[in-house]
Amino acid sequence: MHLMAMARAGSPIDRLIEALRQIEGAYSLTCLTKNMIIGVRDPYGVRPLVIGKLEDAYVIASETCALDIIGADFIRDVEPGEMVILDGQTIQSLRPFADVPHKFCIFEYIYFARPDSSVEGRSVYEMRKRIGVELARESGVDADIVVPVPDSGVPSAIGYAEESKIPFDLGIIRNHYVGRTFIQPTDRIRHLGVKLKHNANRRFIEGKRVILIDDSIVRGTTSTKIVEMVRAAGAKEVHMRISSPPTKHSCFYGIDTPQPEKLLAHNYTVEQMCRFIGADSLSFISLDGLYRAMGEAKRNAETPQYCDACFSGDYPISLTDLNSNEIQGELSFLAKASE
Repeated sequence: MHLMAMARAGSPIDRLIEALRQIEGAYSLTCLTKNMIIGVRDPYGVRPLVIGKLEDAYVIASETCALDIIGADFIRDVEPGEMVILDGQTIQSLRPFADVPHKFCIFEYIYFARPDSSVEGRSVYEMRKRIGVELARESGVDADIVVPVPDSGVPSAIGYAEESKIPFDLGIIRNHYVGRTFIQPTDRIRHLGVKLKHNANRRFIEGKRVILIDDSIVRGTTSTKIVEMVRAAGAKEVHMRISSPPTKHSCFYGIDTPQPEKLLAHNYTVEQMCRFIGADSLSFISLDGLYRAMGEAKRNAETPQYCDACFSGDYPISLTDLNSNEIQGELSFLAKASE
């Protein structure tokens, strides 16, 4: 708004374009004027934005599930680098930015987006099932039951169970009145959140070799408590399988993830992480496996098809606002990793 106020004279659209051309980063935004709504995605298209129609009016939302709630019909995605102007009955499309490679956030498919949404023309639920299939192919293990860590682990666990031919069951029940735990401010609150959020379904896991499927390990708090809970309920073995690669780097594109030193995978090997959470075995899907689930042959190391910086450290948009210590920390870690 400050940049728009300082812009040269012109219409609100002209001022917004001038302002956006001065900023760099990941965003999907909407602006409301007296007689129009403006929607914009950054040129890389990191975050989703969609257009719908409700009776005679057009609407904009971050995901298609929001359109379902109000009874609107999905029209299309706002494309990367596109500005759409909704002024009653029409959609005007502008392309005010230079073309750059599209870098949609791959973690939207793993965790951020709701499973009943479609983003970039793909069903989130179906993508998560396909990730589970690839995970089973890469890291199968003899077991008696596949158990998701609810709710985000459920679709991948279904895909894992179908591919491995191991029975799927809800060995953990979630309390839906508790929010997401990895974004809670302190360890004490996160530990309490895990206990309030999940409870073992003892009858279905006692005496069995259990494969736990979760979407990610960030700090390790949830995973440690879940493994403890399943063991306390009588599980014979606990094998953890994660439907994303190890989260080694912070996200600087709109998601409040911890600093690198608080990310478990930034500091430990997979074997060390396995001991830390107390599992009998631990495996993550590989980056190539994740890309195969997305329909790609493999990840293009030179020009990745998605933003996967939280796994690879390959940030597609320059991190111009990091302080020198954070930059040096990331560069030092990448140098050690390459060795």
